[in-house]
Amino acid sequence: MQQQISVITLGIADLARSRRFYGDGFGWSPVFENEEIIFYQMNGLMLGTFLQASLEADMNRRGLVRPGSFALAHNVESAGAVDAAIDRLVAAGGALLRNPDAPPPGGYRGYVADPDDHAWEIAWNPAWSIDGEGRVAFGL
Repeated sequence: MQQQISVITLGIADLARSRRFYGDGFGWSPVFENEEIIFYQMNGLMLGTFLQASLEADMNRRGLVRPGSFALAHNVESAGAVDAAIDRLVAAGGALLRNPDAPPPGGYRGYVADPDDHAWEIAWNPAWSIDGEGRVAFGL
């Protein structure tokens, strides 16, 4: 089976609040939206923000909980870009989880939660390259 992820879907409580965070904070534009879900085209995958009750109905599960034991990550081109991105995300309704700092392996990162408490790591890693399409590659 091909090693890939096609779609990541996050359960959310309020579409407008989520749209503000992802639109104003990250600067992303939806490629599709209706009264239940918004899709954002990423670099090779889709991110969906789906009303939690609708997501539960779609997967035939009840009681999905937040926050989960995972973090999504958005890598940027410099340490300064980490600070700027975190500032924009907090201004767009996110909650600061961890101030940016330098972890022991190197680089620079901080954490923000979206309005539905999904954790996002905003990171610069000098050992990872980012191409013009925004694809991150392990190693130089």
